[in-house]
Amino acid sequence: MRIGLLGTGPWARMVHAPVLATHDDLDFAGVWGRRPAAAKELADRHGTRSYDDVDALLAEVDAVAVALPPDVQAELAVRAAAAGCHLLLDKPLAATVAGAREVARAVRDAGVASVVFFTTRFLPEPDAWIAEQAGAGKWFTGHAQWLGAVFSDDGDSPFATPWRREKGALWDVGPHALSVLLPVLGDVRRVAAAVRGPGDTSHLVLDHVGGASSTLTLSLTAPSSAAGAAVEFRGGAGVTRLPESASNAADALARAADALRAAARDGSPHACDAAFGLRVTEILAEAEGLLAAGTG
Repeated sequence: MRIGLLGTGPWARMVHAPVLATHDDLDFAGVWGRRPAAAKELADRHGTRSYDDVDALLAEVDAVAVALPPDVQAELAVRAAAAGCHLLLDKPLAATVAGAREVARAVRDAGVASVVFFTTRFLPEPDAWIAEQAGAGKWFTGHAQWLGAVFSDDGDSPFATPWRREKGALWDVGPHALSVLLPVLGDVRRVAAAVRGPGDTSHLVLDHVGGASSTLTLSLTAPSSAAGAAVEFRGGAGVTRLPESASNAADALARAADALRAAARDGSPHACDAAFGLRVTEILAEAEGLLAAGTG
C-alpha cells in the first residue's frame, strides 16, 4: 500500500513518519504539510518526497495517514476520500459534528476504508481486554479517568498545541475514554451531566442504551504526579480494570495501519472507522454544549 502523510507536527515527527517509513507492508510515498519547509525536512529524514500540493500527493497514493488538527483533518479527509484514498485518521475525527458527518459521508460515498487511531484500541493487551469485557455480560457501571499534564508544570510539552488549548481535554483525551467505554457498555443514550473541574478538567456522566451508567474524568491540566489513564467496570462479573500494555504508540499505529490494509482488502468496516469517529464526536459535542451552558 502506497501511503502518504499529511502533517508535520509533533505526532507526525515522533510517531507517524517513523512507523510509515519502517512498516514492511507500506510504501511511504511522501509528506505534505502546511509548512513546506517542515514537510521537506521530515521527508528528507525518512528518505521520501515532500509535496507542496496536497492534491498531487493524493493522486499518487493508495492511502493517507493524517496527523493534523481536527478541523484541518476533516477538510482534507473529505478531499482524500474523493480522490479514492483509504484513510488512517487521528482522533477526534473533526472539531464539529457537521465536519465529522462530512468525513463519514465522504468515506461511504467513495467506498474507501477508514480507521481512526484511538491509541488504546490498537494496543494488544487493552484490545483483548475490551473484547473480553464486551462479551462478559451486563455491566452495572464504568468509570474512566484520562488525566494528562500537557498544560501543567513547566508547560513546554510538544503537545501543547493551539487546538488542544482551544478544545481542551474533552476533545483530546475524551475520545480515548469513549473508545473503551462504548464497545463494552454500549452506545450513549444521553450525556446526563457535564461539569467543569480545575483547569480544563471535565466530569461527565453518561447514560448508556443497555441501562448502565458511566463517569469520566478528563484533564490536560493535572499535576504530572497525578497523570495517567484508568478504566474500571463493575457488574455481575465482578470488577475489572484496564490492563497496562508493554507496547507503545508506535506499535499501536503499526497495528492501526494493518487494520486499514485489512479493511481495504476485505471491504469490511473496522470497528474504529469514520462512522464510529462520528458517533464519538456527537457525544463530545453534546457534553461541550452542557459545559458551555453550565446546566450539566
